[in-house]
Amino acid sequence: MTGRLVLVATPIGNLADITSRAVDALREADVICCEDTRHSSKLLQHIGVSEKPLVIVNEHTEHDSREKLVSLVAQGKVVALITDAGSPGVSDPGERIVRAAIDAGLLVTSTPGPSAAIMAVTLSGLPSARFVFEGFLPRSGVERKERLEAIAAELRTAVLYEAPHRLHKTLTDLETMCGANRRIAIAAELTKVHEDIWRGTLHDAVKRHADGEPRGEFVLVLAGATPIGPPSDEELLNALRTEIAAGVSRKDAASRVSARFGVSKRHVYELTLTLG
Repeated sequence: MTGRLVLVATPIGNLADITSRAVDALREADVICCEDTRHSSKLLQHIGVSEKPLVIVNEHTEHDSREKLVSLVAQGKVVALITDAGSPGVSDPGERIVRAAIDAGLLVTSTPGPSAAIMAVTLSGLPSARFVFEGFLPRSGVERKERLEAIAAELRTAVLYEAPHRLHKTLTDLETMCGANRRIAIAAELTKVHEDIWRGTLHDAVKRHADGEPRGEFVLVLAGATPIGPPSDEELLNALRTEIAAGVSRKDAASRVSARFGVSKRHVYELTLTLG
């Protein structure tokens, strides 16, 4: 068979969610890459695939394992890549290996399956036609602040992952940046026995998780920012007065104000004619 890299989505909790295509792909593989052999061995035993060679590919080893795995595929081997849960490459190892295989001109395919982000969005009750996936936030520093600012201004629904010990801090930061009344859905233990979907405001979410450390991985689905409406004529007139008072001609003032507010230049110029 032609050598190839196969990305295999695995259950995010309930082992019954694995697809028949995923099982076939793992049975056909010559080598299976996984984040943690102890974790993945349970799944492989569950589907009757326990004799395959396993290669650890996690955040620490992915970079160094690329060359070896690309070489195996080039030799005609079928290499399957799985992570602890969900689709490889999405907030999990896989992206670098996929890039290396593509750059080498090798075949890369996948068996789609469970995704915590998609499941949480569909259960959130928030707009789901368009959304942005943010994954895990940076833990601190300027990069975290910039990402939070971008999320606060984002008009689309935003999806984030968070670990239990950082949940309260992230909710607090989101409330600070987005406001107390921004809607959020918090999904925990998806597909597992204690699956929980909580929906409310950021303010209530912060209070709910103020005490103790919750268990499990969390998916946060945050409502988008409310679009800012077009400026009123009075706002435009005030901006025009400021420009003209600074010595700018009416024509140039209209151009500047039109560009700043994203409104029709003709309409703004007509407003200048009403000024004394």
